Amino acid sequence: MSNQEALLEINSLHTGFEIEGKTYHAVKDVSFDVKPKEVVCVVGESGCGKSVMSLSIMNLLPKHNGKIDKGEILYKGRNLVNLNDKEMNKIRGKDISMIFQEPMTALNPVLTIGFQMDEVLINHTSMKREEIRKKSISLLKQVGISRGEQIVHEYPHQLSGGMRQRVMIAMAIACQPQLLIADEPTTALDVTVQAQILELITKIQDEVGMAVLLITHDLGVVAEMADRVVVMYAGQVVEESDVDRIFYDAQHPYTKALLTSIPRMEEEREVLNTISGIVPSLKNMPKVGCRFVDRCPDAMPECSKVDPQLGETEKGHSVRCLLYDASHPGKKTEVR
Repeated sequence: MSNQEALLEINSLHTGFEIEGKTYHAVKDVSFDVKPKEVVCVVGESGCGKSVMSLSIMNLLPKHNGKIDKGEILYKGRNLVNLNDKEMNKIRGKDISMIFQEPMTALNPVLTIGFQMDEVLINHTSMKREEIRKKSISLLKQVGISRGEQIVHEYPHQLSGGMRQRVMIAMAIACQPQLLIADEPTTALDVTVQAQILELITKIQDEVGMAVLLITHDLGVVAEMADRVVVMYAGQVVEESDVDRIFYDAQHPYTKALLTSIPRMEEEREVLNTISGIVPSLKNMPKVGCRFVDRCPDAMPECSKVDPQLGETEKGHSVRCLLYDASHPGKKTEVR
């Protein structure tokens, strides 16, 4: 999937965890790319491999049992999988930054906000100490924290969830990265604060000109933020396209099920649509066949026997489903 325009290119990524002597893949054969200044949303239920995929990019998998078994993660053509910790530390925070899912655990509770902000600039710039502190205060103001001079002396527990998330964003943009990975950046925040955080990310993206890889399970966020959407299920990409086609011409049964689960203001329902069953656990992934087969309303006997491949049904729209596989006799539609 060579793409000279891509800032980040993921090719056939397999990330596994060793449990009781066996390797189980939380991410299997994932491929997609992110272009400069583009917002790509990765969407799916909890347990579908979104966060493991993001940690693979940052090389932050648990050392004792997590590893990338196969595939490439190319940043500007350089394979991050082959880099050691020292080489990755030069890239993390400078070229690629990440906003983690839970700011209370991502921020060190025993260090001041200012110390943690300064550390990013100390590691990646040659600025003097007094310049660094001024820059840290300026960054806090840039993300909407007006009393930056006081906040730098405070600890994470003294701030609200929304304020801590703003601090995380300030740290992430300190060195003006070209790619920002945001892993569920609005989880556990009030609805009004969620909107403010998303607006802030959009504003900073415009100012800095960075690309954003946004990981979420909220399709409302996807509709508002995304240029392209990658739908994941049980560690695999099942559909990928631009945001309009995902919402108005979804093809994979899982994507369709996600969309029909959204409550709509114009419809009156006593019972909301749900997807029956649950995402298979890491130890119980099907060894062969489609991973969605047990929950799929369109499942055929072949779906349990044949591994569906991710293929284009039209230019820029890829689906992993036998219903759209041109080589399968029971295909639903001709490849356009």
